[in-house]
Amino acid sequence: MNPIGITGGTGVYEIVDLEVTDQVEVDTPFGQPSDHYIIGRLHGVDVVFLARHGRGHKLPACGVNYRANIYGFKSLGCDALLSVSAVGSMKEEYKPTDIVVPDQFVDNTKRRESTFFPGNPAVHVDLADPTCPVLGDLLYESAVAEGATVHKGGAYVCIDGPAFSTRAESRVYRGWGVDVIGMTGATEVKLCREAEMCYGTMSLVTDYDVWKEDAEDVTIDAIVKILHENAETAKSILKDVIMKVPADRGCSCRDSLKYAIVSHPDTVSDETRRRLGALTGKYLPYEGD
Repeated sequence: MNPIGITGGTGVYEIVDLEVTDQVEVDTPFGQPSDHYIIGRLHGVDVVFLARHGRGHKLPACGVNYRANIYGFKSLGCDALLSVSAVGSMKEEYKPTDIVVPDQFVDNTKRRESTFFPGNPAVHVDLADPTCPVLGDLLYESAVAEGATVHKGGAYVCIDGPAFSTRAESRVYRGWGVDVIGMTGATEVKLCREAEMCYGTMSLVTDYDVWKEDAEDVTIDAIVKILHENAETAKSILKDVIMKVPADRGCSCRDSLKYAIVSHPDTVSDETRRRLGALTGKYLPYEGD
């Protein structure tokens, strides 16, 4: 079975009981990932962990090199990525300390790269259902078993940051009917689909953004306080899910490029085939060297 990739932000910088065997630096065609990848085993299951913002949270969401991060996971053999992130709630019933397992995304970012394929080959992946249903089910079931208040499904609106929303923006997003707001999920899910990796994410609700008049406005202090309350639960959920991810998942995530590459193979150079080999090798093999 391929290793399971894990990426976490504030409050989730380690995996409980992970037996660390190595730390590796990965060079990618898209630049440097956020940090070293932590390689380890959890009760016999191979795991690769990366701190999304770097250890010590040295990068804001808008400064993360998402393409390098996802490419790094792929090049290390991962075909599934479990993500944990903090979000604001856009619904009255989704309270701070609740957990949401979103299955839809609205990408409202404007200043970041969210595709591996800006040129030749032209690639158009199906993103109608962007998350892996198997990973989503496992995250939800494990959260329930841990006694968390968890909501299955929902839409996540992704903004650039690093600033939080204005009140006007918050009211607009709420009017769109989304469930949570964050700064990372939409970019990761798009890149995972292009990398033929299953993606499942656990969103930890920390605040009501700034739309709710009788709630405190979102601040970093409030977010960190809530995350510390939820951190152990989140780590326990991750540990349980890692142990249950099946090798044969029956989803279509790992074949997402099968009909998505539009460019004729003859137009794709050997250099491009080599550079993108970890992503497109089974469709556009490189025969050099």
